[in-house]
Amino acid sequence: MADVKTTTTAVKNQTSVQPKKSSNSISWIAPLACIILGYVIWRFILGAESNFTNPDKANWFWPDHKGLKPTASMAKMYEGGIIVPILIGCFLTVLTFVIERFLTVGRARGTGSIGEFIRKVQFHLANKDVDKAIVECDKQKGSVGNVMKSGLLTYKEMITNHELSTEQKVLNIQKSVEETTALELPMLEKNLVFLSTIASVATLLGLLGTVIGMIKSFSALGDEGGGEAARELSKGISEALFNTALGIGTSAVAIIFYNMFTTKIDSVTFGIDESGFTLTQSFAANYK
Repeated sequence: MADVKTTTTAVKNQTSVQPKKSSNSISWIAPLACIILGYVIWRFILGAESNFTNPDKANWFWPDHKGLKPTASMAKMYEGGIIVPILIGCFLTVLTFVIERFLTVGRARGTGSIGEFIRKVQFHLANKDVDKAIVECDKQKGSVGNVMKSGLLTYKEMITNHELSTEQKVLNIQKSVEETTALELPMLEKNLVFLSTIASVATLLGLLGTVIGMIKSFSALGDEGGGEAARELSKGISEALFNTALGIGTSAVAIIFYNMFTTKIDSVTFGIDESGFTLTQSFAANYK
């Protein structure tokens, strides 16, 4: 009879937590949209005809403008080549996912301090007032609040269950916490892979753009020769290095925010683990 009751309780716990409905469309729409926007910025803003004394009106996709005006200093990036819009797109992608992770991780942390929230729950559980502890979860919200509330609902159910042993009740509480945690953690870590990937790829793309520019510059030096060719070579190298600067800058931003979000997620994960420990230890101590 006890075995049947245990199974029923476990099934009830499984169905009490519903999977989060989340769309992953941003994961493939955002990078594509950012690269297209990067091309638009490179082609129509940096590469605007008004920035050059001798614009190329024949080629639409990649015009070979000549004679950069002194007043259009930012337009020098246009002459870095076709890798520049890809790097601009990577930088915009980083900004997009940084904003998205800020909002998501911020919601996951809840409305108040995680440590203070856990201390309040511990206080109410020590006084055997589970309902007030649940109210604290509703106030806190976020991933830690959701995990704690799921565990508290099972905790409250186990108090009135007189057929299971204390060990079985503690296991049911622990299982409820683990199930909710399994639903919350993927949401926290979602899309971080874009930041880590761009952190590595952006530098390589920058080097690729620089190498392509250097090849073109040395090729021109070999074809023309003389002092004019040397000036063109130094100009070409300067333009090619814009790719390196964009790649390193984008990579640095991605690494900084990736590490920052990883730290924030670790603090939330620690709060979730502490929540589970609080519930199981409290029940084992108060309801032997």
